[in-house]
Amino acid sequence: MGAPEVEAFLTHLAVKENVAASTQNQALSALLFLYREVLHRDLGPVDALRAKRSRRLPTVLTKEETLRLIACLAGTHQLMAKLIYGSGMRLMECLRLRVKACPE
Repeated sequence: MGAPEVEAFLTHLAVKENVAASTQNQALSALLFLYREVLHRDLGPVDALRAKRSRRLPTVLTKEETLRLIACLAGTHQLMAKLIYGSGMRLMECLRLRVKACPE
């Protein structure tokens, strides 16, 4: 198996299997590693048809939607949501916070 078969396989992944670009890149990297490190052969240039990168944008809530969502919470959960939203803290960072009681 040489470069033409590898090209055909990678093109098949992009066209027939409709895999993501990152999946095709991972397959190419694995094949290059196999040929270089295990088979000790130079595969040469591989000119396969490349999968298209997805153009999905993240879904975000508006400020008003976020405030309405936080208003539906109560107690500790509301406090945590406010901390996460207001500070940009990650969830696990918020969960690991410790509160020290103030001496009176």
